[in-house]
Amino acid sequence: MVRRFSIAAPESAKAILGERLKFPSGKYAQNRFLKAALTEMLSVFDHSNPKVNGVPTQEILNVYDKWGNGKFGLVLTGNVQVSPVHLEAPGNAMIFKEGETPARREAYTKWAQTIKQDGALAVVQLSHGGRQTPITVNTTPFSASDVKLEKEVRFLGFGKPIPLTVEQIKTEVIDRFVYAAKYAYETGFDGVELHGAHGYLLAQFTSPTTNKRTDRYGGSIANRQRIILEIYEAIRKEIPASTGFLVGLKTNSVEFQSEGTTADDAVEMCKAYEKIGFDFVELSGGTYEQLAFQHIRNSTRQREAFFLEFAEKIRPVFKNTVVYLTGGFRTVNAMVDAVKTGATQGIGLGRPITAEPDLPKKILERSVPSAIHDALDQNNFAVSLLASNTQMEQMGRNSFKEANQNVSYGLSDFSDEETVKRFGKAIEDFIELTRVQASKGVAIPAVITFEGVNV
Repeated sequence: MVRRFSIAAPESAKAILGERLKFPSGKYAQNRFLKAALTEMLSVFDHSNPKVNGVPTQEILNVYDKWGNGKFGLVLTGNVQVSPVHLEAPGNAMIFKEGETPARREAYTKWAQTIKQDGALAVVQLSHGGRQTPITVNTTPFSASDVKLEKEVRFLGFGKPIPLTVEQIKTEVIDRFVYAAKYAYETGFDGVELHGAHGYLLAQFTSPTTNKRTDRYGGSIANRQRIILEIYEAIRKEIPASTGFLVGLKTNSVEFQSEGTTADDAVEMCKAYEKIGFDFVELSGGTYEQLAFQHIRNSTRQREAFFLEFAEKIRPVFKNTVVYLTGGFRTVNAMVDAVKTGATQGIGLGRPITAEPDLPKKILERSVPSAIHDALDQNNFAVSLLASNTQMEQMGRNSFKEANQNVSYGLSDFSDEETVKRFGKAIEDFIELTRVQASKGVAIPAVITFEGVNV
């Protein structure tokens, strides 16, 4: 029997959270729920044959077969990389011209179809790792400037980045995002989201911490966000808004670090995103240096959403662009309150929906008042992320049909304390494996194969 938060759901939950959202380009989301992007690390990865890398596997299709029966309004893929040599992690899905094959195109077509089977909009999150590319993938990654990331992730550091030239910004960034957006459109997706948060390449341009340029892509807020606006315009030149194809943006509301993007910076940037015509903006926060997926202040703990206070400051900027807020929501009460107070229009869910892939459906049916209350350390993002990736691997073992139409079939119940203890031992073993592989210069996907008490 899973544990849940004991706060009762308000009577208005179905009416409020089940309300449709209309985007500027004309499409509707069937409700307010957003399946946030979660790195799956389940796509093809072969060090010896890079051209085949990033093809979505049957395992990924199985994962989204479960979410595709979860009654989301909009489903984002994990961070699909637009450059074959600038990844977030091995196993990322990718779209790049050099890797074009019928098999890749067929896989993306099936992915879109799988997501949309119960009415959700299917949107590809497009990303470029920039300086956050593991050193085993690229020793000299591109970035806005040459500011090196002085941190190790899974025992691996990061290479000294090379500042992109103005010409390379066009050929290695803008053109790659446009190619991937067209690919998503052609394979049946409803839109794309540009990943401009969490310290990846686009955020490396918008953040003064990593952007030390003195040309038209550096200095002022307008210059630092120029690359995002140019990508948007280039996509719209190829795929006009009249097609109904969505173009959204994930952006930091705040970075919580010295010299980082502030909430005031975010307000100014969001004015430009509204003006140019983004269909939606997903507000998030944090970087590799300061992972913000925890409650920095007691006030956010009480209201659940990690970035709620910053969203309330930014939200009034938007008149047409739809706003989603992702991070921290656990109870229906807090979700409804965030909408009613005007902090957000959409509710983004991440880690809770690897434990319960049909959480929106259950909320709208009024069968649950909250997400599952796991027994993991809520302020240890690394452990929580590993748990989510473990559950995604479990989701990928069988299709919705093979699981007898039970989206939670085979998922570990991390609200069970004994399961959490055993998972702790599995983490220790995985850390040792990761350390050994890193000493050989090999990066491995952060996915633990684990068997536990089922949900």
